[in-house]
Amino acid sequence: MVRTLLHVFRNTPRGREVFMQSLYFCKLTGVSIVIYIPEHTKFLMYYDNDAVQVDLDKSYLTDPGTAKEHAEDLAEKAGILPRFIKPKNFTASTLPDIPVHFDFMCCPMSIASLSAKISPGHIGPKVRRIINAATFPVIIPIPHFKEWHSLVAFFGGSVSDVKELKLALSLKKATGLPLDIFTQAGKKPKKYFEKILINSKLDKEIEENVREWYFLTKGKFQHNLYNVPHDALSILGAYDKEFVKDLIWGSTMEFVQKTLPNTLLIAGPNYIIPGG
Repeated sequence: MVRTLLHVFRNTPRGREVFMQSLYFCKLTGVSIVIYIPEHTKFLMYYDNDAVQVDLDKSYLTDPGTAKEHAEDLAEKAGILPRFIKPKNFTASTLPDIPVHFDFMCCPMSIASLSAKISPGHIGPKVRRIINAATFPVIIPIPHFKEWHSLVAFFGGSVSDVKELKLALSLKKATGLPLDIFTQAGKKPKKYFEKILINSKLDKEIEENVREWYFLTKGKFQHNLYNVPHDALSILGAYDKEFVKDLIWGSTMEFVQKTLPNTLLIAGPNYIIPGG
């Protein structure tokens, strides 16, 4: 079964940059793209444990007459056949319901909240709710298109991190790109993390597929992020507790988002690993 990525298309120069990142992701991973061109500035996504209303920036309604043509042209240049969706159900006349049965979704800052209200490095509450509720990982792209040539998985030893490692391994196999691991260990010895990998039956797979393990016992986390390759897709797992705050998205996530010039792929607490 072909996996799919949902992209909400914004017909602006910056929207083009973000769309090119989604296309690049699809091209490298073999995922197909599903495009929603909004006709309203709001839409609803009904998950099993939450209903998320997304409030879009008005720029998403820019020049609707050329939006599909522009999206098709960019997809064609990337060698990807796009599929477009139009909402069939509406909670209200200007509040369409968007399906949630996808494998990935792209959520730039402008989809998280009104862009004027978002400070640099801060993710809006709506995208945090999507990540918290979704069974699929969410892509947080940087504002400008940039190719990535490796993968880096952040591993802190949690259950969420184990799922995220499995996601990273699947992407390594799909793309053929090098995979690194980043661990801010603090006072915990490496054997502590190796035991988690053994108990999760990932030790041999990690040994065979990981290029380098950045295992850091000294220095501040935000300073050690300098070790992360600038052209890597950064893959993270998210805890439930990181999403209960209104203003702070967990210290780890916040530091990564505002420090790295990398596109992020975040697997939330309800992420379901395909096939188990």
